[in-house]
Amino acid sequence: MTIGFLTCPGTHPGSPNRRKDAFEHDLQVAALRPAIEAAGMELREIEWRAPDTAFDDIRLVLIGTPWDYQDHEAEFLGKLDTLAARGIAVCNPPELVRWNTRKTYLRELEEAGAATIPTLWHERLTRADLSSAFDRLGADRLVVKRQVGANAEGQHLFNRSDDLPPDWSLDMPVMVQPFLPAIAETGETSFLFIDGEFSHAAVKRPAQGDYRVQSEYGGTEEMYDPTAAERTAAAAIIAALPHLPLYARIDMVRGETGLLLMEAELIEPFLYPNQGPELGPRMAAGITRRLGQTAR
Repeated sequence: MTIGFLTCPGTHPGSPNRRKDAFEHDLQVAALRPAIEAAGMELREIEWRAPDTAFDDIRLVLIGTPWDYQDHEAEFLGKLDTLAARGIAVCNPPELVRWNTRKTYLRELEEAGAATIPTLWHERLTRADLSSAFDRLGADRLVVKRQVGANAEGQHLFNRSDDLPPDWSLDMPVMVQPFLPAIAETGETSFLFIDGEFSHAAVKRPAQGDYRVQSEYGGTEEMYDPTAAERTAAAAIIAALPHLPLYARIDMVRGETGLLLMEAELIEPFLYPNQGPELGPRMAAGITRRLGQTAR
């Protein structure tokens, strides 16, 4: 039985265009493959743009590391729909991926009771919008992110004192948030869940002088043992999702009153296998359960 692991040219083994952080793909596959094989299955890395016939013998697809999907949203979602229509179990399912693709899902989780970072939403951001955002959010530094984005690509950090041209704008849907010093001071905490059960956690810190925690920008991570209250806060996010994901990474940061949700990563998150030695067996067991459900 073959399990597919979706990749892109930037992460696929042997690609001449591998990304600087493609080693994370290798770590993740190295953690999953032995456990999947021990469960009597084969793990095959396959580019998400591969012809549909390349998936003929695949029973379940892990979305894996298609780390260019945000620039090809419609094509990517269409591919997932096509695979699902062929009877291939897609994890996480297309309807959950579609919901998670645009970061406006954070508004729904906030309405469900999640503590989130104050956010302003714009379909197009002008200089006037940015100027008023400093006062509206009560901050002197702002982070602007794409509503459809990943790996901090297209992300900007602005200071109130920045002198922007009068006609400056970002012509794409964005979200605007206050910069939280805690990201650099105490880091960002990721809580990993497999089939709804807590697996492990990692704390991520940016490189000196940066605020982005991704390894591509020099960020580092280490194992973290969360308190019971922290685990409960992260589990509440899982419970609020519209569908139970096979895998989920809940990214949180410390605010003045407790943990704040940054992102619920349900599409292609790095799962920090070095910080979760049981990740492989947990995923293999979850895959086996999912295949059993589709067989009924």
